[in-house]
Amino acid sequence: MSMFIVLGRKMIISVCYFCVLIVAVSCLYWTTQASATTIPAQAFCVVLDAGHGGIDGGVQGETGVYERDINLAVTNKVEVLLQTLGITVVQTRRTEDGLYGVFASGFKMRDMKARKAIIEEANANLVVSVHMNYFSDSSAHGAQVYYKPDNTISKQLAEDMQALFVDNLVNARKSATEGDFYILTCTNTAGVLVEGGYLSNSEEGKLLITDEYQDLLAYQIFCGIIHYFDLVNY
Repeated sequence: MSMFIVLGRKMIISVCYFCVLIVAVSCLYWTTQASATTIPAQAFCVVLDAGHGGIDGGVQGETGVYERDINLAVTNKVEVLLQTLGITVVQTRRTEDGLYGVFASGFKMRDMKARKAIIEEANANLVVSVHMNYFSDSSAHGAQVYYKPDNTISKQLAEDMQALFVDNLVNARKSATEGDFYILTCTNTAGVLVEGGYLSNSEEGKLLITDEYQDLLAYQIFCGIIHYFDLVNY
């Protein structure tokens, strides 16, 4: 019974944050409209990368929902928030499909190279790749941000975004960490990879499939991005 009480309280917190999100985005929108000459948001381009896709569903928790689908739901929400400020957004995928073409040997590398090509063609200022985590120990939990190795800009963004996670998400991990991921190292573009939480954790997995918690996660990512561009202080 106590577990359900805790989950209930956390869902209430998530709903409250969702209400705050709506108010905050509205304020950001009107502030931006009033200061359009001093905040050239249209000059920025962000590539949002929803990890996995198609036959590559990513990890899957006890809810049965694939990481692939949660990743896309979150990037779609981040895109909507960024567009309220006029920031150009390019998504590596907008459907549940992968980018590998015909499913055959080597599909994963073809998929990743297609994402690289999208980043390069977009001439983006920033790449944010969204994933969900999994670990054999089901007690592992918490959102975490990874940054490009030996890249001070990526590291600073990751640390700022992680601080937002710690303040606003359930049981976020305490610090950002270096991550040698292809999506971060395949181009010269600054970027971070977000692991939104652990689908292998029963409690966190149930939160991550809710629209309210996805809104909350997307808003923290959004705040980290606009702070990186020095558009609005959160």
